[in-house]
Amino acid sequence: MIFDPKPLELPDSYEKVPTTGHVLVSHYPPGSPTVTPVMVVTLNRPANNNAFTGQMVQDFEKFFPMFDVDERVKVIVLTGAGKIFCAGADLDIGFNSHVEQHAAANHRDGGGRVVLAIHRCRKPTIAAMQGSAVGVGMTMTLPAMIRIAYEKGKYGFVFGRRGIVLESCSSYFLPRLIGFSNANYLVGTGAVFPPTSKHFGDLFNEILPDASKVLPRALELATEIAENVSPASSYLNRALMWRNPGTVEEAHLLESQILYHSFASDDQKEGVQAFFEKRKPNFRANLDDNPPARLPWWTEVDTGRAPKASSKL
Repeated sequence: MIFDPKPLELPDSYEKVPTTGHVLVSHYPPGSPTVTPVMVVTLNRPANNNAFTGQMVQDFEKFFPMFDVDERVKVIVLTGAGKIFCAGADLDIGFNSHVEQHAAANHRDGGGRVVLAIHRCRKPTIAAMQGSAVGVGMTMTLPAMIRIAYEKGKYGFVFGRRGIVLESCSSYFLPRLIGFSNANYLVGTGAVFPPTSKHFGDLFNEILPDASKVLPRALELATEIAENVSPASSYLNRALMWRNPGTVEEAHLLESQILYHSFASDDQKEGVQAFFEKRKPNFRANLDDNPPARLPWWTEVDTGRAPKASSKL
């Protein structure tokens, strides 16, 4: 995919931005005519158990770069329409139809493109997995900050049983989230398990007995985060963990520099003042305008970084 280097035009309403139909984007609370701090992204193929398609890739790569640079958006909730979160790749379409037929060296996995769009978005994602998920339905949630599951759902990394391998950057995320032993068990068996299975470790942050409560709980958490947590601090904290330099000494040096920058930030001043005044903070720091000197401290690979917004909103 070729990414447009021009600044992004941000909409008055994301609900008016066209999608392929395989994904829906809505405001929360519902009915808002303008952009809200919490956005809901819904996999929208309930008749096909929300099986993954190339059209979904297009929608994720369209919207998450906009969320990234839109200061009005604070948190994204990812969920599925109907009873199943995502049944994995659409086997009726087949694996090869997800990609152009070109050399392996140039191939970019569609699930990986979705995951990178989520991971690179500075706004956190909460996965409201209201039903079962396998394959890419699982791996697309790994870069999310929080995952909420349905107690009676079935979840699994079934790639070996389909004759394929890990995708969606899951060879990176999964062992870091649950450990190599659990990851090897889940991937090696290719089986599905309830979310309470010990093999998932702490992959699911919350597990609810009622499927209808999963999305409302995710929206409740998203609202709490949007109202109380600095988006800049949230992003930098996640980046410090996911993009850790690798040794305790290097982590100390890096944290010290990022912390020094945050001491002088407007969000730090607002956070402290709001605490003493016993009110909700109004965080407004923009990392595009005032980034830490070392950001990014990792090596960027050009697989589609979002441009800036064309204007302030």
